[in-house]
Amino acid sequence: MQDLVELLQNNPYPGRGLVVGQDTVYYWIMGRSANSRNRIFSKTDDGIRTEAYKPELVEDPSLIIYHPARTMGDALVVTNGDQTDTIVEQGDFRRGCMLREFEPDAPNFTPRISAILNADGSFELSILKHQDNGRCLREFFCYEGADEGVGYFLSTYDGDGDPLPTFTGEPIEVHLPTPDQVWAALNEDNKISLYCNVNGQVSIYNKHLGD
Repeated sequence: MQDLVELLQNNPYPGRGLVVGQDTVYYWIMGRSANSRNRIFSKTDDGIRTEAYKPELVEDPSLIIYHPARTMGDALVVTNGDQTDTIVEQGDFRRGCMLREFEPDAPNFTPRISAILNADGSFELSILKHQDNGRCLREFFCYEGADEGVGYFLSTYDGDGDPLPTFTGEPIEVHLPTPDQVWAALNEDNKISLYCNVNGQVSIYNKHLGD
């Protein structure tokens, strides 16, 4: 099992990332462009959404403004894009993911990463990847639960690069640090916002708001 803090400290750009445990979900966003960095997380009635910190500076909202987290019945859905809405509208995690594919941001073709945490502590992770033939590879990882203090980490990228290298392999089993430790471990230049849901208690960190 790996240490999530060390993983993040040694990776300047994992991109958007998810960590899911039995009663914990962490989701963060990072960015390299001014458009990507011009964001904050704000709470909604059923989760959170991204908003422009300075609306007058938004260049293209299509891939940066969305609902990362929404409840679906007694489950919590968390994703890195507007597939959150697709999953909730379908009422089914896998069906929603099967209707979507990677992001149309060539040459990176950023994967869509998604998770659902069920009331019984079971959860599922998904990543939708671009293949060289242009098709979409949809991978699903289902967990009956996790031990106390253990989570599974999935991100959009394996690290920095041009184009950005897509995450490879299975979600990584990690020790769960505190929300403060996760926020501190993310690269200071590239981190933007962090959402934490621990035992139903939500906390949000926004770099633009001085967190």
